[in-house]
Amino acid sequence: MTELKTTFLKDYTPPSFLINTVELTFRLDEDLTQVNSRLVLIRGSAPENKNKPLVLQGENCELIFIKLDGRLLSTKEYQLNNNELIIFQVPDQFSLEIENRIKPKENTALSGLYVSRGIFCTQCEAEGFRRITYFLDRPDVLARYTTTIIADKSKFYYLGRSL
Repeated sequence: MTELKTTFLKDYTPPSFLINTVELTFRLDEDLTQVNSRLVLIRGSAPENKNKPLVLQGENCELIFIKLDGRLLSTKEYQLNNNELIIFQVPDQFSLEIENRIKPKENTALSGLYVSRGIFCTQCEAEGFRRITYFLDRPDVLARYTTTIIADKSKFYYLGRSL
């Protein structure tokens, strides 16, 4: 479990990268959901951001692959440690595709994507999105989202219905 840390306004620093758009595709399953995220990112213009690596947060995500501008990254080009994914060299503007797997039924944190009483739920504030995919999981990183959910209609008949 992540240790809670107090963040004070005096310690605030703007993010090193911003996200323009997010395209999410979920292959929904209670036991093992596949998440594909496509992000369009831009490096912040502050001089201290030049040459900084991209650092994304992720918890209980099984990484499948990473593509930078359509090119599959080798394990030498990134590092996974302590719930962080660090991509060492990125251009000032780029697209990033990440595929990972999560286990909604095993997620008892009630944050991210989880199953409660047989119903899929999401809770992403604050810092819950990192339990869905690797991401700049901060409340000041805003983006436009498109989400696609793919699921077995016989198991998840309520998808697409008005409740």
